[in-house]
Amino acid sequence: MRSGTDWIKLAAKGFAMGAADLVPGVSGGTIAFISGIYNELISTIAGLGIGTLNDLFKVGPIEVWKKYNLSFLAVLVLGLMFAIFTLAGPIHWIQIHHPSELRAFFFGLVLASAPIIVREIRPYKLTDFGWGTLGIVFALIVTNIPPSFQSESPIFIAICGAIAICAMLLPGISGSFILVILGAYNSIISALANFDIVTVGAFVLGAFLGLLSFSRMLKKILHNFRAQTLAILTGFMLGSLHILWPWKEQIELLFKHRDGREEWMTKNVLPDFQPLDIIAMFICAGLGVAIVMGLDKLSKTT
Repeated sequence: MRSGTDWIKLAAKGFAMGAADLVPGVSGGTIAFISGIYNELISTIAGLGIGTLNDLFKVGPIEVWKKYNLSFLAVLVLGLMFAIFTLAGPIHWIQIHHPSELRAFFFGLVLASAPIIVREIRPYKLTDFGWGTLGIVFALIVTNIPPSFQSESPIFIAICGAIAICAMLLPGISGSFILVILGAYNSIISALANFDIVTVGAFVLGAFLGLLSFSRMLKKILHNFRAQTLAILTGFMLGSLHILWPWKEQIELLFKHRDGREEWMTKNVLPDFQPLDIIAMFICAGLGVAIVMGLDKLSKTT
């Protein structure tokens, strides 16, 4: 039975998940994992379906609310949605004006998250390193695919939502980065920042359908192949770190959005020898590490 403080902590974890899901390279699933609520989250979502609707008519909404752990889900989603709608605008602004600092922050967050996921694999087996290597290779292939298709139609946005939510549930795979690959990330962030109801509604509908269909499969995979799955996801996290390297150079204009925003292909470069710039990046990365360590400590007290 959760206390009032526990519910506040749960809402805070939802807020952290929502903040992570807004930025390419970080997964809300990773935040759920390191904050100690991942298994409950997957089990709760996987338990929803046609049976929930049947029970709604048989035993009523109060019993359904208790039986399907909907208090947990409601508080978590409340925190998550609050983060998305309050931070979409600021993060959109930071991405435009301080992209290097933002990438450095999430570089630290992802780097510190990997050991926490690895910790759950024990006892280690030689094959786990093979699965981890596979995850790294897969990440390097996927993350080097440039956005190749762009559309802002509601149907396309809904499809992107369904695909992205599957990635968001997985520790280590960023749903936001999947949106970047699909060419829909900036459209959705802009829609959230500008309260575009049509685009946001299409995305939410697609995400809801994807959530219900994927969660059951994910629960079975984690139950039967937990160590292998976590090893692959850890490898994916490490293989994706180059996306969050702070110093980048624009090399090719990919496309322009209808509102004039430009999407560029970039490459990683070494920093100029500017001590203040380098120190600032280390501070931002250190802040990301500190937040992960704090969440990990918090998970051990709940």
